[in-house]
Order: sequence, then structure tokens, then C-alpha cells
Amino acid sequence: MEEVIKIDSIKQYNELYGLPEQNPLVAVIDLSKATKFPTHFTLNYGLYALYLKQTKCGDLRYGKQIYDYQEGTVTSFAPGQVVEVIPNGNVRPMSKGLLFHPDLIRGTSLGKEIKHYSFFSYASNEALHLSEEEKQIFQDCLNKIQMELEHPADRHSKGLICRNIELLLDYCMRFYERQFQTRKKVNKDILERFEDLLDSYFSGDKPQILGLPTVKYFADGVNLSANYFGDLVKKETGRTAQEYIQNKLVNVAKEEMLGSNKSISEIAYGLGFQYPQHFTRIFKKTVGYTPTEYRIARTEC
Repeated sequence: MEEVIKIDSIKQYNELYGLPEQNPLVAVIDLSKATKFPTHFTLNYGLYALYLKQTKCGDLRYGKQIYDYQEGTVTSFAPGQVVEVIPNGNVRPMSKGLLFHPDLIRGTSLGKEIKHYSFFSYASNEALHLSEEEKQIFQDCLNKIQMELEHPADRHSKGLICRNIELLLDYCMRFYERQFQTRKKVNKDILERFEDLLDSYFSGDKPQILGLPTVKYFADGVNLSANYFGDLVKKETGRTAQEYIQNKLVNVAKEEMLGSNKSISEIAYGLGFQYPQHFTRIFKKTVGYTPTEYRIARTEC
């Protein structure tokens, strides 16, 4: 079984690859300069990490997915993520990237906004593929951070490093949005599968067995991480995945209310709600009427 390595500090990562250390909380890394090359292993990250893969040098396994990464792709990881690394022993790693400890950004604007960079929770098979221009921008951002690390530390150092990291993350967000746009056909196919899974969920007995459907359930159904799936649905429909699911649920409820003699409670339980009051709140928030008011109004029409 491969070794599991917990990486809680920049120092541990540098020791793993035989790289020099400049700052205990942040590092711009270049694996082409590594002096150690671990074989098959699993990393349990306690850091934030972004890598630009310059050449195909192995595989990554994140969860059940293997991503055979090619030249010019960016993968990113957040504290708590576990990634299996399967190096290609015949190819020297050529990755460049950034590592930073959560302590670096505590109390900064980046610390408050880090949760909005949802790509940190994307699976490795959802990596970002960069154009030549985008690769240059990524490298320029790394260079600015490296310049600050080489500059004698002063009262501006931490703020400038954090703002340059934030700039890099903002560019990655832009690049991912471009990638969503260039994958329109693939995204349309995923939405169609999402619709089929929604129809199947509510036409069977899954609500009674599993309860209310979750975003993760449908993300798993289309083999995507919950964050990537949610971002894709938002980009394509203008609604969050949760809003999309609730809209479907309300439409099914409307059909039940007007096409059957079931009580509101029976409909609520049949849709997976534990409490009819919860169903009533969601229905009124979406439709503007309580289920009872809606049924009476439509029956009288």
C-alpha cells in the first residue's frame, strides 16, 4: 500500500522534494529543481496548493477519479483534501506552483474570501486547461510573489504577498469561466443528464428512502465534484443547483396537488420532507402561496 504523507507545513513539503525554504507560510515551487523524487504516495494536504503542470509526469487520483494530466493544466487543492500521486518514473516533474498555509491569510481580505474560490474543491479530473497567454499570466503572478519572497521582509510584505495570491486566484476564476464557455456542448449534455436524474428521483421511491435530494447526489450521478457541478449549473442556467432542484420539487408538488386527492402532508412526505411545515415554507417562498392557497386558487379557476 502506498505511503500516506500528511503535509501541514511548507517545510514538510520542501523536505519531501528536497527544495529550499524561503518562507515558513508560503512558497513558489518549481519541481524541475527538486532533488528528491518520491514514488507512489498519497498526500493529505494541510495547505492550499496550485500547480501548473508543464509536462505529463504522472497521474493524480482524487477520490475515485484518475486524471491523466497533460501539459498546461492547473490543479488546486485545499486543506483536508487527500490526493494519490502516481509519478511517471521516466519523466522529471516540471510543475510550477504555489503553496500557502491557512495562517498566512488569517485576518486578511483573502482569508475572508477564500471560500468563494470554489475550484479548490474541484476534483482533479476537472482541472483547468490554460492557453499559452493564460499560462504566461499564471507565471507572471508567481513571479510577483517570488519577488516579494526575495525582498527583505517589512511591514508591507504580508499584504503584498496576499494580494498577489488573490490576483492569481482571481485570474484562475476568470480562466475557469472561459473554460465553462468553451465546453458548452459538454455542459449541455451534463444538464440533460441532471434533468433525467431529477425525473428519475421523483418518479420513483427515492424521496421516501433517501429523503430530499442533495446537490452532491446529482453531482455524483454525473461524475463531478459538488462544487464544479454547482458552478456549471449556475453558469449555464443562472440558478444555483439547489434552486434548480427546489424548482423541480415544487413543480412535482404542483402536479400532485392538482392531479390527485392527496393531502398536503401526504404530498410533503412523498417528496422526502420529514415535516410538512418545511415543505410549506419552501413552496410559499418559491410560488408566493402556501400549498393550500395554491390548490384552492387553481381549483376555482
